Amino acid sequence: MIDSGFETKSLRMELLLLVTFQAPASDVDRIMEAVVAIAPLSTGKYDSNAYQSAHGIERYRALEGAAGAETELRRRHGTVEVSFELPDDQALAARIVEAIFQVHTYQEPVIRIQPILASRSKGLDDRSNPNRWWNTTGDWKKAAPVKEDA
Repeated sequence: MIDSGFETKSLRMELLLLVTFQAPASDVDRIMEAVVAIAPLSTGKYDSNAYQSAHGIERYRALEGAAGAETELRRRHGTVEVSFELPDDQALAARIVEAIFQVHTYQEPVIRIQPILASRSKGLDDRSNPNRWWNTTGDWKKAAPVKEDA
């Protein structure tokens, strides 16, 4: 089990919580607004940090007692997985999980929390590093926007 972080010359590895949930892509903005209202999801000089996977297919069958029991296995297209990091704080994690549950469209949302070690830059001056995007000819801000399918 991970119980402490460590440092290198350029970064710190900090003990954090990785929160992951699955939802229809069309629900993600609403869910993330509820999350960021509680925790800004800050990393260094950035906030609202999260990762959203490409669209996938969720598989399930609603059993007796669910909202509309079914006999056939269902496949819901357009489901994504979103993950973000939180401080190792159980009370904060509980508030975040409750917020996700309250705005999620599912009767039984898939929410997972795992302890992780995550990198945090020490903010060193690396203007001469040729691998940084700001030191290359291509600018990520000029890339074509990703088209979201509902």
